[in-house]
Amino acid sequence: MEITMLGTGNALVTECYNTCFVIKDEGKNFMVDAGGGSTVLTQLKRVNIDYCDIHEIFVTHKHVDHIMGIIWMVRMIGQAMNKGTYVGEANIYGHDEVIDLIETISKALLQKKETAHLGERIHLIKVEDGETRVINDREVTFFDIHSTKAKQFGFLMQMDDGKRLVCCGDEPYNEHEYKYVINADWMLHEAFCLFSEADKFHPYEKHHSTVKDAAELAEDMNVKNLLLYHTEDKNIKRRKELYFEEGSKEYHGHLYIPDDLETIMLDL
Repeated sequence: MEITMLGTGNALVTECYNTCFVIKDEGKNFMVDAGGGSTVLTQLKRVNIDYCDIHEIFVTHKHVDHIMGIIWMVRMIGQAMNKGTYVGEANIYGHDEVIDLIETISKALLQKKETAHLGERIHLIKVEDGETRVINDREVTFFDIHSTKAKQFGFLMQMDDGKRLVCCGDEPYNEHEYKYVINADWMLHEAFCLFSEADKFHPYEKHHSTVKDAAELAEDMNVKNLLLYHTEDKNIKRRKELYFEEGSKEYHGHLYIPDDLETIMLDL
């Protein structure tokens, strides 16, 4: 089981792509978000993942840097279905606002032949807070992160041997997430910038965390592995080094600051 980061940046990055990723599990792919545009197709190509091999997709919320790449996925999957090169069906999960928006935008911007499979082979599936679905033979529970901005869901995935992976979306931890986060084996959490550069990037005004904040949370919650994403990109060449230095002062588990296109094994 592994996670490949297609993008690691926040909404306004230019030196990397917006945060989105694929969890690969025994040859099956679970894609989470798709960034803000067609670059998702480039990123998939760079990591040798064929979009025709993606059948399960989850969209956390309706912000442009998470949802617009999904429209490109709908377009390309629809075209592939028409050509007979996409085998099977595609499931796209999200809360009600996300699913309604994907359908509206797709029908407004794409050709009818590209959206002809919506509702037939491309399934737009609304999920509720606390709802569990079986995706690629794994139980995945979706939950409302109680965002202060757009309605947003995270998820908890059951791994082998009782291990748990939790994705907290792209906003700071909220106490409503406690039962999902506590003692997690893997936590995916946003870190907008270094705490030492908070005066420069103003993360709290944007309702985001710093590396220090996320690291302290992971330590308090007894998280075994912490992966940080949704960051700024002003010093991308030293981001990994600088973020690790700050985070490791507060957190004593395994800390990961991936670059775009990096793959991390989750069976650790």
